[in-house]
Amino acid sequence: MRRPAVRHTRAALSGAAVLGLALSATACGGGASAGGGKQELSGQNVTVAGVWTGVEQQNFKKVLDAFSRKTGAKVSFSSTGDNVSTVIGSQVEGGNAPDVVMVPQVGVLQQFAKKGWLTPLSPAVAAAAQKNYAQVWKDYGTVGKTYYGLYFKASHKSTVWYSPEAYAQAGVKPAKTYDEMLKSGRTLSDSGVPAFAVAGEAGWPLTDWFENIYLSQAGQDKYDKLAAHKIPWTDPSVVKALTALGKLFGDRNLVAGGGSGALRTDFPESVQQVFGPDPKAASVYEGDFVSALVTDELHKQVGKDAKFYPFPAVGGGKAPVVSGGDAAVVLKAGKNKKAAMELVKYLASPEAAGVWAKAGGYISPNKKVPASAYHDEVTRKAAQSLTDAGNSVRFDMSDQAPAAFGGTQGAGEWKLLQDFLRDPSDPAATARKLEAAAAKAYGK
Repeated sequence: MRRPAVRHTRAALSGAAVLGLALSATACGGGASAGGGKQELSGQNVTVAGVWTGVEQQNFKKVLDAFSRKTGAKVSFSSTGDNVSTVIGSQVEGGNAPDVVMVPQVGVLQQFAKKGWLTPLSPAVAAAAQKNYAQVWKDYGTVGKTYYGLYFKASHKSTVWYSPEAYAQAGVKPAKTYDEMLKSGRTLSDSGVPAFAVAGEAGWPLTDWFENIYLSQAGQDKYDKLAAHKIPWTDPSVVKALTALGKLFGDRNLVAGGGSGALRTDFPESVQQVFGPDPKAASVYEGDFVSALVTDELHKQVGKDAKFYPFPAVGGGKAPVVSGGDAAVVLKAGKNKKAAMELVKYLASPEAAGVWAKAGGYISPNKKVPASAYHDEVTRKAAQSLTDAGNSVRFDMSDQAPAAFGGTQGAGEWKLLQDFLRDPSDPAATARKLEAAAAKAYGK
């Protein structure tokens, strides 16, 4: 599931200042939510909760400010931290639930829907989503046949970030295939710098490595079945993907510090090892949110000091496009459903996405957001790659799993892939352990 404190962009910004648990976006300016001339929600309050802190929270506040100016509603935001399910559950039971929650996991969205906590999104929101999004994003927000979650923020998790200087010195170019990436990685290592910094301390980046390899090698249908546990983790396709991953994890010349060093490396540190003042690796795999850390924390220039190439195709498959995202849902227990639904409708618009796109550190799954809205050329490239992928995008597999398997530190997939990073010599044994943990978590 969504990763504690070091998942997606909020991971990258773990060193940024937390702006506090409540940010208020006050009303000013004109325009109604439906596009009219008066502020139809003037005097109404909307409470929003989500995982974001630091720069992400600050930039989302800009979106809420824009909604306030447009509608007259007053909007307050509170951070749940990464334990969204527990915090919202307590608030629902305590009678102080927010109106809107930005849910970062498909599994949690499904959990909330099955508990009866969610209000179906309005026909107007559904129509906006149908117009502005690929169908796959609406599918991920649907439980049963009911549409509950509007995806507002996405991450492109099939990007390999590298130091142009290190690549130039070694005479290598961005790889088009996985085997080519391993080969060029050994050339990089021979030039004096290991190919990859790997963040193994938390476990979640390791699931992302696996998912990209699996999607490319096994294909979309198998990926969907494994994500739903309709095929076991002992399937030969899983062993094959683990074997491919083990070629990288098991080579000390490819991984900075080897497996043991990687297990002591958190996500921000892995980026710093490539783009910080004392480089220890030439590249780092993770999502587009790497750019926020490069820019805001390391003060390097994306597009010059840091570039990315698409995660390469594996074993003759297609290059993968794995994504994550945050979906807006409306809680039944909230006190202002009308204004809440208007906010979600606004979030479905290119206008709302454009506010954060301009601020940077953001990609929208909304295909109607113009390229010119994005902060820089590198982000434009990542956003276009994501929207161009259309319905072939696949949501982060571990984010679709029960938390006990796909989203818990020291347990399930996270721990087992950490064990595999430490010793990748027996992929079949790891697959058996993954299946045992998955069967328990899925209740089979």
